[in-house]
Amino acid sequence: MKQKKKLTFNDFFELSLYLICTVTFVYYLVIGNGGKVFQSGLIIVVLLLLRGLITWTKSDLPFALRFSILFFIALAMLVANLFNMYGVIPHLDKIEHLLSGVILCFVGLFILGKKVRHHKSQIAPSIAIWFAFFFSVAMAGVWEIYEFTVDGLLGFKSQNGSLYDTMLDIICGTVGAIATAFYLVYKVKKNPNSLFDSK
Repeated sequence: MKQKKKLTFNDFFELSLYLICTVTFVYYLVIGNGGKVFQSGLIIVVLLLLRGLITWTKSDLPFALRFSILFFIALAMLVANLFNMYGVIPHLDKIEHLLSGVILCFVGLFILGKKVRHHKSQIAPSIAIWFAFFFSVAMAGVWEIYEFTVDGLLGFKSQNGSLYDTMLDIICGTVGAIATAFYLVYKVKKNPNSLFDSK
């Protein structure tokens, strides 16, 4: 018989997000708030897609990376949008983009590390760091394209109709990526073989 896997902190964190979103979905459905019903359902879909992607790719995300992704979903989609905290927490949108730059850098590094291990090959740490950095910056641009598209097609106001807001978001994401790249350089200098570890 297979031994049952124990639930980790991240498992409980993920389950709590499902629970909160399910409760809010039912609540807003009862009171007839269609917009909030959609937002609650969207968070559940994103969590399911994340779980499906991890299962499909047979990836074992490091604790810190998985926690960071779940935390970002909770902050950006649950706290900021569903619970309307943009007007309460100053510069929350810019904080989100700054954090996304950090997280996406590690996502890029994880993807590259998975390919390197799969092919049992080696790659220079400097190339890996550059890849992670450019991956993060590129994703910041892709996100703004997405926001521009849904604003135009669905009448949302994600970018506030402002080039200044769009560019500031990309700059925040880039600053997060730059800070992470410097951290990775420091990490490699301390231990050249530590770049693709799970810490």
